[in-house]
Amino acid sequence: MCNCHDHDHNPKLTRRQALRGGIATGVAAAATVAATGAARAQASADPYSDPAEPALPPSTMKLDLSRTALVVTDPQNDFLSPDGVTWGVVGKSVTEHGTVQNIDRLFAAAKAAGLTVAVSPHYYYPTDHGWKFEGKLEALMHNIGMFDRKGALNTSGFEGSGADWLEQYKKYINDGETIVTSPHKVYGNETNDLTLQLRKRGIDQVILAGMSANLCTESHMRELTEQGFEVAVVRDATAAAILPEGDGYLAALTNFRYIASAVWWTDEVVDMLSGA
Repeated sequence: MCNCHDHDHNPKLTRRQALRGGIATGVAAAATVAATGAARAQASADPYSDPAEPALPPSTMKLDLSRTALVVTDPQNDFLSPDGVTWGVVGKSVTEHGTVQNIDRLFAAAKAAGLTVAVSPHYYYPTDHGWKFEGKLEALMHNIGMFDRKGALNTSGFEGSGADWLEQYKKYINDGETIVTSPHKVYGNETNDLTLQLRKRGIDQVILAGMSANLCTESHMRELTEQGFEVAVVRDATAAAILPEGDGYLAALTNFRYIASAVWWTDEVVDMLSGA
């Protein structure tokens, strides 16, 4: 015989009721995860800090200085000088990471260790302004005259311009030994002779630094990796723009960790080179 009392206390759930219950449970679980994430974020004031429990294996890269080069992308005024056209958006990042001084330290340590040093610059000539289409950042760079030169065979007005080297780096770059490649035209070294220059010197390990983290530096890392080089990125010898669209340095740091053979600090690299 049917016991109606039992039915009153154990009603059969409809699909709609079960779904609602599942959603409520999911929302509660999501709230718990969000609260935990917020607590962790608050505990770590530095958004760039390494994960406490990394999932990726540690680096096994060991330098052989006879086949290693320091490569610096865009060590130029428009990125690294307070008078540069991008300082308003990169200055905070450059200052926070000590980028200018850390690049200087890498140059000095590499020269002292007898390392091959190469600079991959970014130049735009008048003919480059005739391009029929551009990415958003390319368009912006052209609009503000970033890295502009009078021409490929014309250095008129170059000295001290936005395309020129930062003054404190000139003693390293203009020493007659540093490789200055042909310019890259967008972000990566696919369009210049960096790979050729390194291969001709028997280089297959690269210490990579320079500007800007999520654009030219990351693009060089990707292309060099694709070309079979072992690449270590120096994380505090680069920086990037911080815009409403996102923090370029944070985006790059994620990809450095995912792709590079190693992600080092300037102190680590200087110690490695000085102990050689």
